[in-house]
Amino acid sequence: MGIDGLILLDNTGRSIIQSGFRSTSPAYPLLHIEAVNNAVAKATQPGDVDPVVYVSAYSIGDTPSACCHVQCTDVRILCPISGNVDPLFGFAFLQTFIEILREYFGPLSAATLKDNFDVVYQLLEETLDSGGHPLTTSPNALRDIVLPPSLFNKLLSVAGANINATINSGSGLGSGPFSSPIPWRKAGLKYTSNEVYFDMVEELKAIVNRNGVPLSSSVLGKIEANSRLSGTPDCLLSFTNSSVLVDCAFHPCVRLSRWARGKTFSFVPPDGKFILAEYRYSPTGSSSGSANASPLKDNIPIPFVIKSNVELLDHGGSFDITFTSRLNGRSLENIIVEFNLGSGASGIKCIAARGTGGLGRGGVSSMNAGLGGNSGASWAFDSRRRVLKWEINNAPPSSSWNLQGSFSTPSIAPRPSHALQVQFDIQSYTFSSLKVEQLKITGETYKPYKGIRGRAIGNVEWRW
Repeated sequence: MGIDGLILLDNTGRSIIQSGFRSTSPAYPLLHIEAVNNAVAKATQPGDVDPVVYVSAYSIGDTPSACCHVQCTDVRILCPISGNVDPLFGFAFLQTFIEILREYFGPLSAATLKDNFDVVYQLLEETLDSGGHPLTTSPNALRDIVLPPSLFNKLLSVAGANINATINSGSGLGSGPFSSPIPWRKAGLKYTSNEVYFDMVEELKAIVNRNGVPLSSSVLGKIEANSRLSGTPDCLLSFTNSSVLVDCAFHPCVRLSRWARGKTFSFVPPDGKFILAEYRYSPTGSSSGSANASPLKDNIPIPFVIKSNVELLDHGGSFDITFTSRLNGRSLENIIVEFNLGSGASGIKCIAARGTGGLGRGGVSSMNAGLGGNSGASWAFDSRRRVLKWEINNAPPSSSWNLQGSFSTPSIAPRPSHALQVQFDIQSYTFSSLKVEQLKITGETYKPYKGIRGRAIGNVEWRW
């Protein structure tokens, strides 16, 4: 038993396109649309909607079902499931289908899907069979079956030219779908410049208490690849400290036996962009399946420290927040500190200043200006979300930054959030210090250009 189908809704809750739902009654998809729309209407905030909505049976003879749904820009995608189907299976297919849509159309929007209705419907038919099981989800294979939208294709369609039939026949413009013995790679690929790039992106997620002690911290990483190689190359990627990679999930191209035997990535890459592997960084090299491992706390050092002093009065409050970088050799970039001041907060007044440390001296902003002078920092207040946002473009090693301000709540006592949400980037850096030992490509005579880089991002909740 598999997934019943997919339904794509616009921001008003109306259906844009949906699967055929051949094995169910005509009212079945309407019940799920109504159930999700009612749940969204009752929620005080869009994020409060349960991701899995219970759907009552249409008649006594039917069985109740459930609807998994995700929001993507102004589009909500529904995945009805029934029987003994794990909702995680539905969410996994939803994420895969969203990635396919992004591969075809770029940034998603309801207008884009409506303009390319025919392509979206073909993707629905090719990615899910009549029994509700995923069929073809590899973008390389799908591009041979469903042509990506382009002005040239639209002109040929208007002119009555059946270009799909030409390509699918394996003659003329293409080699035909499934002509390659490797399902994720096309046959006969040729490039004038052979290149392959690997990006190691690691994200730190942590919660820190008011004393600066991490309550939970973990680093999840992924290896993003972009392959532009001719023929059928065989790649071997090895690391000097691969033992710190645990709980790994691989692209189907990776040979699992080679990873289990020597912790190396051996694979024939797909063409274009793909995710080679996802992993969790563990300093001790222990997976979450072991008895002594804790995936919530891997003792990852937080690259900054925050000291906050918040005073609450009857009708307002004041705050003094200091952000200090702990890194010695690299800068923290694109730092965003969000402080939810609570319902009714207004009359925000702030001073953003550059403290000591790092390179040079920073300026101090004027009250209500929202700018940090020459300090490279700024602040803004979102009156709808009641969130004060403090942004620092670049924090040099060991530098210190300060934000002082006050706010008022005319009608009610202040109830700000007791946590600061901090986001940041670190270029050319990874928390795991993962280093490539060798990238060897065999099976072809050319010598490709190889590029490898790392990037770290963070999302930390710092409580006060």
